[in-house]
Amino acid sequence: MSKRIPSLSIILPAKDEAVALPGVLGSLRNLYPQAELLVVDDGSTDATAKVSTECGARVIRHPYSMGNGAAVKSGARAASGDVLVFMDADGQHNPDDVARLLECLDHGFDMVVGARTRGSQASLGRGFANRIYNLLASWMVGHRIQDLTSGFRAARAERFREFLHLLPNTFSYPTTSTMAFFRAGYSIAYIPIAAAKRIGKSHIRPLHDGVRFLLIIFKVATLYSPLKIFLPISIVFFLLGLAWYIYTFISTHHFTVMSALLFVTAVLVFLIGLISEQITNLLFIRANKS
Repeated sequence: MSKRIPSLSIILPAKDEAVALPGVLGSLRNLYPQAELLVVDDGSTDATAKVSTECGARVIRHPYSMGNGAAVKSGARAASGDVLVFMDADGQHNPDDVARLLECLDHGFDMVVGARTRGSQASLGRGFANRIYNLLASWMVGHRIQDLTSGFRAARAERFREFLHLLPNTFSYPTTSTMAFFRAGYSIAYIPIAAAKRIGKSHIRPLHDGVRFLLIIFKVATLYSPLKIFLPISIVFFLLGLAWYIYTFISTHHFTVMSALLFVTAVLVFLIGLISEQITNLLFIRANKS
């Protein structure tokens, strides 16, 4: 009995990318003539939809701009393939690298991410910020994350759709999907890629979206491992209370109200984290039974 070959859907969220799309779609069609090419037009004001159709891609149109993450979710819901490949429509990602993602996925991984090399970062500032995000997220999920914000990835469709309800509508979908996969016990691999300079203007706002990325990291960590957040905070309050108690005992020989308040706060924060951890475990049990 021959082994079934998984079908492939390549999803490209696009907003005003009419200039870059012909080259990207042309290369993908030559490399993967049997794959489903799916362009999600996120409220473009140029000829993105027309160009995509002329290049043989299936087009899903948003009536207005809903965000990169919303486009990814629309594409994931509509895709028919067993394997989903997500890549930018602006020419940054090399279509030749798709084969490397798929080859790694065939080794049994649930998702493979293209990790950008240092020379591929858009700027020194964004490169430094991405390293901070990687370190913080790695600590929270307990695994090394090489590129938290890379949008170039391949995933098994069944696995990826489990987390669609968690994905934000903005540029933070890579952050959420990566951390969700790790915390759910799914396997992720990284391959190094060189990202080219994008064609056209970037839609990312560094300061605004940088803060949003941090909030997404804490949101997902709180959902999957609350004690990673609450326990350090509890320890900080306990140490502050202990330090204040030692100071006031030496200087006035009294146990002050402030010390009591800090100790009580430490206990309350720890208990909230413990209860949150139990709720998370119940959610996982329920999800496994469904």
